[in-house]
Amino acid sequence: MSILLGLLTGVAFGFVLQRGRVCFNSAFRDLRMMKDNFMFKAGLLAIAVQIIAFLAMSQLGLIHLNPKPLNLIGSIVGGYIFGLGMVLAGGCASGTTYRISEGNTTAWLAGLVYGIFAWATQSGFLSPLMKAISQFNITVAPNSALYLGEQTGPTLATMLNINPWIAGLVVAALLFAYLFGTKTTPRDTATWGWIKTGLLVVPVAMFGFWSSTISGRPYGLGITGGWINILKAIQTNELLNWEGAEVLGIMIGAGITAVIFKEFKLRVPKNGKTFLYVVAGGVLMGFGAVFAGGCNIGHFLTGIPQLAISSIVAGIFFILGNWTMVRILYGKS
Repeated sequence: MSILLGLLTGVAFGFVLQRGRVCFNSAFRDLRMMKDNFMFKAGLLAIAVQIIAFLAMSQLGLIHLNPKPLNLIGSIVGGYIFGLGMVLAGGCASGTTYRISEGNTTAWLAGLVYGIFAWATQSGFLSPLMKAISQFNITVAPNSALYLGEQTGPTLATMLNINPWIAGLVVAALLFAYLFGTKTTPRDTATWGWIKTGLLVVPVAMFGFWSSTISGRPYGLGITGGWINILKAIQTNELLNWEGAEVLGIMIGAGITAVIFKEFKLRVPKNGKTFLYVVAGGVLMGFGAVFAGGCNIGHFLTGIPQLAISSIVAGIFFILGNWTMVRILYGKS
């Protein structure tokens, strides 16, 4: 059942990613290079609506909020390194994964290297680094029955000792004020508008959190763990779990969508040096995602909507790392 639920989540997510061209690397890079906030706003809209959606689902007992422990070393260092890597790889965790199914050969290489180094960081030759920083994990006693367990990762609500609904509604209101109170960069070439893209991410994230919870993984959308699981399944015959099935589903969903809309095309870069950048990016992304406790999807589309401090910090350093590499490669100040 968990494999089926993960596949269903992934196929739906792959459709939205492919049609909406959802990639956080592009969102951050475009904001810095061209002052283009189109995709950045789509992501923030998804977060704002998910804040309310996750609270409502928790209130109804469909899920429990389960923010990850705060590890400042991991979130800052790992987040920054992941941000550097996504620029070199030409896509974030989600962008790389869905572009694999469009025939993008650099995405094939980036995804493979990303998965290998995530696995190596989690349980391979880089795992001593994870053990070294694990002693700095911070958890707190939850201040609401909406949270899972007797200890939880700190959130804005637990830090301020206020009801999660109050914190959530205030943050969501601030995001809505920015989203609809500021000018949005037009993008005539986009298949979907930023509002449609952001809103369509939400039901996928809601279904993902619910289906992942009943499958014994009470967290929601993520990609890094799925890549690790797929590689383990290939190498050791380990069974697919929910997240592995989700990542496989993303590739299936994006591939079917690309074929239907005639957007599948084998793409090979003209400059062979691009493959070197992609390998370096995959290495940094794989290490950074595990060190930070999650990739851009796990933090931006699951952790930040729970107002997790770990995800907010990691998210900030994803952006800073991205902007640093944009400066190095493209000379943008």
